[in-house]
Amino acid sequence: MRTITLGSSSLEVPAVAVGCMRINSLDKTEAERFVRTAMEEGANFFDHADIYGGGACEEIFADAVQMNPTVREQMILQSKCGIRQGMFDFSKEHILASVDGILSRLKTDYLDVLLLHRPDALVEPEEVAEAFDQLERSGKVRHFGVSNQNPMQIQLLQKSVKQPIVANQLQLSITNATMISSGINVNMENASAVNRDGSVLDFCRLHDITIQPWSPFQYGFFEGVFLGSDKFPELNQKIDELAEKYSVTNTTIAIAWLLRHPANMQPIIGTMNTERLKDCIKATHITLTRQEWYEVYRAAGNILP
Repeated sequence: MRTITLGSSSLEVPAVAVGCMRINSLDKTEAERFVRTAMEEGANFFDHADIYGGGACEEIFADAVQMNPTVREQMILQSKCGIRQGMFDFSKEHILASVDGILSRLKTDYLDVLLLHRPDALVEPEEVAEAFDQLERSGKVRHFGVSNQNPMQIQLLQKSVKQPIVANQLQLSITNATMISSGINVNMENASAVNRDGSVLDFCRLHDITIQPWSPFQYGFFEGVFLGSDKFPELNQKIDELAEKYSVTNTTIAIAWLLRHPANMQPIIGTMNTERLKDCIKATHITLTRQEWYEVYRAAGNILP
């Protein structure tokens, strides 16, 4: 498994992360087999959130790996907090309580990475800073990041937060690539020129923040998977051509497209199917050519000015 450095930290992580949002769909035996396969393949970075399964996903994961200090040191654990029923909450009190709950469910003393989930409109950066400082001093969290935040929101946090933001988890796929298309269509009058995220891709590259694409196979907001969809015939034809050329599956090509970008992204893979997970991991050993990358981009309906 190819590795990358997470943001400006010294933490070396696999180039793809294993998302655990759906691990509660597996029984105990299936969960054990899935996590064991991931570890054997070198995919030892596991992404959680306190809201996944109402916390059950973290408990199921800990049981599946039979968490103990020896097992813990073999993996990298990331979780997220800040989403509550009907609201978002980045208050110091909620962040600290959330982390304690996460650690309890995961049966561990620390998180490698904590992300703030979705932006809280009522965020007070000073409170976040106090929470992060306390978590760092106590050893409960080693690195910090955000999810679904634009550059100004990150800069607002960093007005008070002294820890570097090492990751930003954002929705990105071949068919949901506005952060890429807006940079290509600068100063044009077409819809692709609309900058919806404050140039977050370039901002993260400039500030050594690793982008973690979530839903890398989805189109729209969880509307469906583009692979094999009759909504994207040209895209699937191109992906299938490349899959045949590289002797891999279409799943592998979809992830390889993200990994080809020089931002050194770390896609979050949400599948609970071990074979599909292996297909995603194979993407770390493939480098699409520049021409192939653009062919896939255009086949998805993205335009070049």
